[in-house]
Amino acid sequence: MALTRRGFLVATLGTAAYGTVQVFNHDRSVGAAETLVAQSNRGDRVFICNEDSNTLSVINPFTNQVEATINLTSFDEDPRPPFRFVTGGTAPTHAAMVTKPLYHGAVNIHGAAPSPDSRLLAVTGRGTSNVYLIDVQQQKVLGSIPNPQSGKQPVNPERISSGILVGREPHEPTFSRNGKELWVTVRGKNRIAILDVPVAIKLLQQGGATTGAIRQSINSLNGPAQVWFSNDGKTAFVISQKASQLQIFDTNPDRNGYSRPKLKTTIDIQAQDPFGFTPFQKTTPDGKEIWLSHKLADALSVRETSGGYRLLDQIALGDKARPNHIEFVENRQGKVAYASLARVDDGGPGGVASSQIVIIDRTAPAGKRQVIGTFFSHGREAHGLWTNPENTRLYIAHEQDELPQSPSAGQTVTTVFDISNPLKPTFIAQIPLGDLALPSGKLRNKKSINLVYVCPGSRSQTA
Repeated sequence: MALTRRGFLVATLGTAAYGTVQVFNHDRSVGAAETLVAQSNRGDRVFICNEDSNTLSVINPFTNQVEATINLTSFDEDPRPPFRFVTGGTAPTHAAMVTKPLYHGAVNIHGAAPSPDSRLLAVTGRGTSNVYLIDVQQQKVLGSIPNPQSGKQPVNPERISSGILVGREPHEPTFSRNGKELWVTVRGKNRIAILDVPVAIKLLQQGGATTGAIRQSINSLNGPAQVWFSNDGKTAFVISQKASQLQIFDTNPDRNGYSRPKLKTTIDIQAQDPFGFTPFQKTTPDGKEIWLSHKLADALSVRETSGGYRLLDQIALGDKARPNHIEFVENRQGKVAYASLARVDDGGPGGVASSQIVIIDRTAPAGKRQVIGTFFSHGREAHGLWTNPENTRLYIAHEQDELPQSPSAGQTVTTVFDISNPLKPTFIAQIPLGDLALPSGKLRNKKSINLVYVCPGSRSQTA
């Protein structure tokens, strides 16, 4: 694959809501107008984790505009200096503010995952060593309370929840297939924290200590990056950003559906990832394969999810490609895998440097799959990828901002593509993420990492 390379630029939820999962019937025979109405009524939204601003941008996929920014910072919760961190009428930089001793909000919002019924979103704060739970429909952080200072002077109306402390450097959260547990890889502690979801919700609602939300912690390989479950929920795959290994656990659930994990095997993946930096993995929709992103090896690998977990493919992506996330698309026009590239290439749309997304044809037999094409993402340092349930739209998050000579110059953007024909994606929109309006001024949403498309009540990709 010949690609020029450009250097990097330097709410209330009850536990009863989790008893059943509602499945929408996306009937292709319904007329276009009726389909649009049905989709609009189901409340689909796209949530984007903004690591530098510690906010969540919420996009309405039917207007492709940001409709809200969820606040996970604790700025302006108290009107008195130095609680608002303003000296002489000037606020310090965002990076300086989050290191102040009185700041208790999120630091480095990074990973995200929807619950199986898409009613709950879990996001991790890498710098604050915690995980937050978000009510998708209400777009509210569970555990936040009314601010008693509100009404006296311009301050935030809520006091932000401290979430649930899980340990140093939590990277990605993943719900178990039955939604009863949340597995969080604690990258700095070489372990996985397993939360009891109904208990976590209850404790957050009560506003007290949340330590009881952690059912257990299990030892894992060095630097665990993410857990993903087999379709039947009986197997957990664990990847690492510090070791060239893939760890596999039997979840061994009890009669109530709670896990009793047992290590099954550890696979040496030195040949596929000699650098020991595998940040992302995902199973195919049929559950038969698991695809791994090897960022520093500029490659993907594919393994079976059963038997001996046999290696099926090793796919080279090009020099300094730096793959981040993987997404699968299956519809009438094709069956592909996409991978987002962090590399920024010259020659993008309108002459503006942009990252690219690679296309891999999954109809090719195992051992023969390779990159068959690429398309520009219309943003810089592409990261999170997610599709709508119909597999006709693809949303892409980006880490970098500053898009000169474009309508979104100086903004971090999410972009959307029509993938009705997944082999020929068509650009639809570049969505600037804007800012969060705080009493002391605007905080620009920036450095988007993870992105998820959710349809409340419908089965998510984790179901």
